[in-house]
Amino acid sequence: MMFKTASGLATVDTIFYASGESPIGQVLVALSASGVCAILIGADKDELVADLAVRFPKANLVANEHIVHDDLARVIRFVDKPGEGLDLPLDLRGTAFQRRVWETLRKIPIGTTTIYTELARSIGAPNSVRAVAAACASNPIALAVPCHRVVGSNGDLAGYRWGVERKRELIKKEAMA
Repeated sequence: MMFKTASGLATVDTIFYASGESPIGQVLVALSASGVCAILIGADKDELVADLAVRFPKANLVANEHIVHDDLARVIRFVDKPGEGLDLPLDLRGTAFQRRVWETLRKIPIGTTTIYTELARSIGAPNSVRAVAAACASNPIALAVPCHRVVGSNGDLAGYRWGVERKRELIKKEAMA
């Protein structure tokens, strides 16, 4: 979308979003012109919309279930039946390092987990375990970028932006897929 400003034309990113109920709570899916740019999980739709606004402060956010419906349905179906996979066009927005971590996360097979140390090694940054953990924590595309598949070196679930109970449930469902 283009707007006329005092200094000329400016492009405003329009992001369409919709939310729905899943077995792990409310899920909000946001879609840009390039693909899914956010999958947020929580207990309250309004909190998810507020989180989306913080993550994309310069975007024009438009609630539109019609546009987002198919992707939202795929995400909810994935939570219930992870064995079917979740293949969505993604709009990964982050630093080059974050995107490298997120792309590597997408290669972890359903039903398996890895540890932060191994993830850091696999991207060629073995001394960047904390930076890898920070990239996982800042991931705005839950499920499709499966940061829930990363556990602590002792096997503990460690933190999860969307809640450790959700992480436990996702890992359990994926192990049975």
